[in-house]
Amino acid sequence: MKVSKEQAEKNRQEVIASAARLFRDRGFDGIGLSEVMQAAGLTHGGFYKNFDSKEDLVRQAAERALSRGRARWTHEVAGARGDALASFVRGYLSPEHRDRVADGCAFVALGADAARRGDARLREIFEAEARGYLDLLDGILSAEPGEVTRDASIAILSTMVGGLLMARLMQDPALSARFLRAAADAALALGHPAEDGARAAGAAS
Repeated sequence: MKVSKEQAEKNRQEVIASAARLFRDRGFDGIGLSEVMQAAGLTHGGFYKNFDSKEDLVRQAAERALSRGRARWTHEVAGARGDALASFVRGYLSPEHRDRVADGCAFVALGADAARRGDARLREIFEAEARGYLDLLDGILSAEPGEVTRDASIAILSTMVGGLLMARLMQDPALSARFLRAAADAALALGHPAEDGARAAGAAS
């Protein structure tokens, strides 16, 4: 039976969505094409009608995972009441996000895999999305972002990604939770240095 163009595109998007979840859960090399196609409800034979290779799927799935993640946090920031940075940081460094590996941040789940693959196009995708996150943070931190703001955004993003990674690595629940809290506090201090200094001065007095 011939598949319509609309259905073919729907099937292709389903494969990309399934791959984005499975890759984050098990890594780029931890899942085979047959498993991806099965998760999408399709046969393995249809793969090469939509993708040139597994690397092609890897790139498209990574781009989807990264862009969907950034869209989620952009929406979170836009709807925040009060401190937008705190809403972003506390939401990102939460037990819920830590535990949702297959649906969580692709930088944490796949960043090391992408760095090892030697695929320049894949790394370009990660870099472009990193810049998108930095732009989001720049906009939160300042009405007129400059180089100082960008450095702060880089430090905050690095702290968030590293904190989430370490929290996921820990088997001790208390230590995992402590990584989340400490990383969130550090990221917020980077974003609100004046407020953090005022709190420290108050504690010392």
